[in-house]
Amino acid sequence: MAAEPEILAELRRLRARVPQLTGALVAGVDGLVLAHDTPGVESEGVAALTATSLAVAVRLADTTGQGAFRELLVRGVHGYVATYAAGGSAVLTVLAQDRVNVGRLHLESRRCGTRVGELVDAAERARAPATRPARTAPARTATARTRSARTPRPTTTGPRTATEPGTAAESSTAAEPRTATAPPAATEPPAATEPRTATAPRTTAESP
Repeated sequence: MAAEPEILAELRRLRARVPQLTGALVAGVDGLVLAHDTPGVESEGVAALTATSLAVAVRLADTTGQGAFRELLVRGVHGYVATYAAGGSAVLTVLAQDRVNVGRLHLESRRCGTRVGELVDAAERARAPATRPARTAPARTATARTRSARTPRPTTTGPRTATEPGTAAESSTAAEPRTATAPPAATEPPAATEPRTATAPRTTAESP
């Protein structure tokens, strides 16, 4: 995680303010170690057990109507194990000696948990926008290709009216009324031909 050095610095400052601490770690609610300062203790095992106990504590607080989880304290013969909420996705677990001042332990650990929670949440927000363009870019490219490949639909052209906008030539043509073409003149009937006169029959020459 990008905030791991800052989280580790917070854990070391916590141990400096409470000398009776023997270890501290920050883990996700899923049991993944984010940062730890636990000499002599297996951090992965502690983180896994913290996640298990956290699930039981959250359910117990919810069932009894005590609200959201804040902290869990376990006391053994040789000391304390305390778990505190650190933001929305992490927890802080500290190990302390039996002679520790429990009030001071709670005070300093709560402050450290608040600061660690801010670092973890900020790292989560900074990492989230980096994945968004990669998911949306292919969809935008596909849309652009689909639009460019789409062929325009043929439009049905009807008779233009005088009010339809067009070029200047079309406007003037549409505005001018068409003149009615005169019907062709009737053809004069052919002149009547004079009747031929009957030819007189030839007379036979009189015999002498």
